[in-house]
Amino acid sequence: MTNKYNSVLYTGVSSELISRVWDHKNKTHPESFTAKYNCNKLVYYCFYSRIEEAIAAEKAIKGSSRDYKKQLVNSINPEWKDLYEGLLTQ
Repeated sequence: MTNKYNSVLYTGVSSELISRVWDHKNKTHPESFTAKYNCNKLVYYCFYSRIEEAIAAEKAIKGSSRDYKKQLVNSINPEWKDLYEGLLTQ
């Protein structure tokens, strides 16, 4: 997730992506990182069949450089559009 300027990147994991992104967009947790930095745009996501795989991927991404994270986003979403609405129609 990122903000409207694409200047802040947030990485997380959830078994309920749609509801979790909704929480971020609506600042359900006002003290959270995403609320504080206005990260309300979903620009990258990946599905895994096992939560253990998702957690391992999250840790790897969090430990990666900003440039690597930008490459991940660019690989599926070069215009950095909000992908949330597309999730709702899948």
